[in-house]
Amino acid sequence: METFSLVLIILILIILYIIGHILIYNKMQFYVTKIEHVECMIDEALREKYDIIFKLESAIKDAIKDKNEYLKDLKKEKISNFEMQRKLDEAQALIENLYYDHEELTKKNKFEKIFAELKKVNEKLTAGITYYNSTTSILNNYLRKFPNNIVAKIHKIKIKTFFDGKDMSDDDIFDFKL
Repeated sequence: METFSLVLIILILIILYIIGHILIYNKMQFYVTKIEHVECMIDEALREKYDIIFKLESAIKDAIKDKNEYLKDLKKEKISNFEMQRKLDEAQALIENLYYDHEELTKKNKFEKIFAELKKVNEKLTAGITYYNSTTSILNNYLRKFPNNIVAKIHKIKIKTFFDGKDMSDDDIFDFKL
């Protein structure tokens, strides 16, 4: 009778371990999936912004008969989403300066529509980045706790960096990027 109760206790402990493991793993996968989904949304918004900025550049060059290639360095690089966002923001600032420096452009209604599109995409990007960073923070906090960290190691789920690539868990205090 004692062996039966010992086997039953061991069996119950194994079942509880398996259930706990599954629950922890499912919660991790829930956050990983949310992060991957928002990464896709950010990618899509960056592509939209890229297209809008080139549409604006082309329209400005046509209107003021300018032959300068303002955005040439955006066309050939393979970079991270964060770097792409920074370069697109710089290009947007350049185009806005060109737009406001040339009075004939501010009188055209076509540019206002394109700038309105750009504003919508920028709002979508900001929302996506904020959501990405907050979900990443939740996942990272979850992965650092016991026994979650053991389950994460078993399934090779690693702590994610924030959108800007910053790793808050390393010892590099000079990883602030401008």
